[in-house]
Amino acid sequence: MKLIDLAKELNVSAEALKQFIQDFDLELVQCVSTNFEIKKDFEKFARENIDFLKLYEKDLDKTKTLEQIAETINQPKEKVEKAIKENNPNIFDNGFFKSSISSYGIDNKLGGNYQFVYDYFGHKTSLQKRDFIGYRDLFFYISSVLEPFLNPQQIKDWGINKPAGIILYGPPGSGKIFWANKIAEIIGYKFKEVKKHSLGTSFVDGNETNFNDFLMSVMKEDKVLMFLDDFDEIMMARKAENNVASCNLETQEIILHYISKFEQENLLMIGSANSVAEIDEEILAPGRFDVMIPVFPPNHGERSEIILYSMIRNLEEDSLLYKILRNNKADKVPFWHDVSSQMKVFSNTMLIDFTQSLKKRIKNLYQKTKNENLKIDKTLLNGALRDAKAKLTEEYLDQIARFLGDVIINNFDQFQYRVQSLKAELDSYRVVEEPRREIGFQHNEEEGKSQG
Repeated sequence: MKLIDLAKELNVSAEALKQFIQDFDLELVQCVSTNFEIKKDFEKFARENIDFLKLYEKDLDKTKTLEQIAETINQPKEKVEKAIKENNPNIFDNGFFKSSISSYGIDNKLGGNYQFVYDYFGHKTSLQKRDFIGYRDLFFYISSVLEPFLNPQQIKDWGINKPAGIILYGPPGSGKIFWANKIAEIIGYKFKEVKKHSLGTSFVDGNETNFNDFLMSVMKEDKVLMFLDDFDEIMMARKAENNVASCNLETQEIILHYISKFEQENLLMIGSANSVAEIDEEILAPGRFDVMIPVFPPNHGERSEIILYSMIRNLEEDSLLYKILRNNKADKVPFWHDVSSQMKVFSNTMLIDFTQSLKKRIKNLYQKTKNENLKIDKTLLNGALRDAKAKLTEEYLDQIARFLGDVIINNFDQFQYRVQSLKAELDSYRVVEEPRREIGFQHNEEEGKSQG
């Protein structure tokens, strides 16, 4: 059964069910599959707790004051205010909180007793068996964008068509190609990447071929997701200060010529960009690439889980590394929280670099000591952290700043909390110390020179 079908049957909106999963920090893999098939545990919970879900939805939909939230969940006003500030929700000018804020979600964060929820989800799915880690907000946002693919009734009832083009934008190493593959999986399309040599004119078996030929051949196939990297460079606006390559201008013209036919040909094109600021406005016009999805670097909690996932991936239970990790309690997420807090704005790629370096350092130490009980101490962790920080350049930090600017313009309402969190992490690198007063006799010496 699909999520939307369960929602209709229970007379609770699908959006309320999605928000409930996020508010109660439920693992996606325990609730819903990538193609939105409901898992048995979640279906059982929803059917047996329909009254609570309707109460939850009613609360979610109404605007409410701080006092009203505190009264609803019987929590002190001060604690509620603190919890709300930590999550940076939108506030209306008149002091009411937006309806996307759940009183019960806040209560859960404050330690309210919702054991009746978690009783249905007692079996924890291992990191190795998850579709992906964290990013529930991004997953559900993407699902809303893809709704016309998943629910054809939207086209009939509301005239909402499938997007012809989507732009995934974010700093390098944030996982844009991962999400493009995930989108293909969600909508059941075949993933096909456009190689660089396909953009210009080339010769195959002695025959001349170009991007127009390539695109025409793809359009003959059924249900294809076409992925184009460096989209911001290829689709750059033509300005005096921009030197747009002729093959890129040709690619723009070909895509603009055919894009109106993408939907009827079951073709979805996804462009991957570091920034959307320089993309030609014609490309971003309605009916073209008018859907933009930001791909954020992982937050603190996600970093800890990604590190652990990368450390234990493909390991046998009796492997040496697994034994060493277990002996250090490093086979559990909390072990990695401290080092994760030092990885502000790190990309997924930087996290992989860290784990690869750490594995090598642990291996080298074991080969010297032959000791399975060796300690994964700060020396090992800091050494791997230094290696991973090699990519944390001033250029990368500038890209994070540009990305934040893009999100604030295009997707702020959907990702306000992530924006605030990422900005705080970026600002930690931007702190400039006030110049210290120099100690010594320099001032007097200079004064003496000027008098002389």
